[in-house]
Formats: sequence, C-alpha cells, structure tokens
Amino acid sequence: MGEDTMGTEDKQATADLTASADVLATAASAAKRYAIAPGYRVNVRSGPSTQYSIVRSLAAGSTVPIHCQKPGEWINGPYGTTNLWDNIAPGEYISDSYVKTGSDGYVAPRCA
Repeated sequence: MGEDTMGTEDKQATADLTASADVLATAASAAKRYAIAPGYRVNVRSGPSTQYSIVRSLAAGSTVPIHCQKPGEWINGPYGTTNLWDNIAPGEYISDSYVKTGSDGYVAPRCA
C-alpha cells in the first residue's frame, strides 16, 4: 500500500529533468522579441509562402520571437525584399521583410 518504488537516483534524475524543463520554459519566454513594421497588420501563415493558409493576423505594433528561420517565397516589404521567413510559434511563419531584425540575413538558427 503506497510503496515507493522509485530509487534515490531516479528521483534525482526526475528532479534534474524538471529543473531543466523550467529553465527552458523561462528561456523561451525571455527570448528576444522583434518589432513588426509600424502601421502594418501582418498575416501569420502555416508555412513560408503566401500559398500557405493564414493562421491569424498580428496587430500593428506587435512584437514577435523568432525561434528559427527558413527560406521560402520572396516577399517585398517595408524592410526590403527577402525570401527569409520567421517561425514565431509552432506552425506559424511571417515574412522577415515585415520584421525589424536589423539584419539582411539570419538572426536565428535555420528551421529543421
């Protein structure tokens, strides 16, 4: 009845994994955020092209994290013409041409 079958090493491993998950969650919530071009509502798409469906729209003045980036359709926007698309959440992409990153290239790892 109520017998504890988890050994000390197992409990420590579980505690270590929980602490690691907490650190990752904190790092993700503290990730650098980038501003969307002023005065623009930006469509968030399910993939790196306007051929993908619109998942939602970002209001003017929004900021976004960039988890990873991948090449896709070329888009002309307020910050130039680029084929880089920013992954801002699982299954959510916006053209980097609408995001003020301060760079013409990658500012995050390439998406897998």
